Amino acid sequence: MARVFLSVGSNRGDRVAHLRRAVARLRELPQVTFLDASRLYFTEPWERRPGDPGQDRKGWFYNCVIVVETTLDPLALLERVQTIEALLGRVRTPAPPEDQRYEPRTLDIDILLYGDRVISGHDRLHVPHLLLHERAFVLRPLADLAPDLEHPVLYETVQELLDRLEDDHAVMPADDLPARWFESEG
Repeated sequence: MARVFLSVGSNRGDRVAHLRRAVARLRELPQVTFLDASRLYFTEPWERRPGDPGQDRKGWFYNCVIVVETTLDPLALLERVQTIEALLGRVRTPAPPEDQRYEPRTLDIDILLYGDRVISGHDRLHVPHLLLHERAFVLRPLADLAPDLEHPVLYETVQELLDRLEDDHAVMPADDLPARWFESEG
């Protein structure tokens, strides 16, 4: 079984409910075993200028990282998580992938790491995620779960990547929610 880390976020509708439903759907997938999830973080959208005082926090994300084990190959897992996204209201527009990443969404699930595998050259999937090491909203929750995990291309631990990160976008622990937010309804 491969240990896989997923970044999961939402910035539309009842964001926490979308994330709880995503965890529930992941737990139902055959060939996937849910292991744990980081705490939730309230995060400034990455596509905006950091700290812009004119921003409306309604469009901010709740983000976390989830760790699972799976016997699914990476592309099959990608198909399953994209199905979960669609079931929970994610609509992908015909825009190019670069433009799609800036659209608000009920749910976004990205494969960050799939064991120690490196997958590149495929249009739909790059592992490790190409921007993992540049994003605080990914590294902070990943460090909650696996600070000593080594990036299979950069050969630095998650904590080392986080310690030298230069990302000024706000990433704040969602202290109003329990650490095991995914186990409660309210």
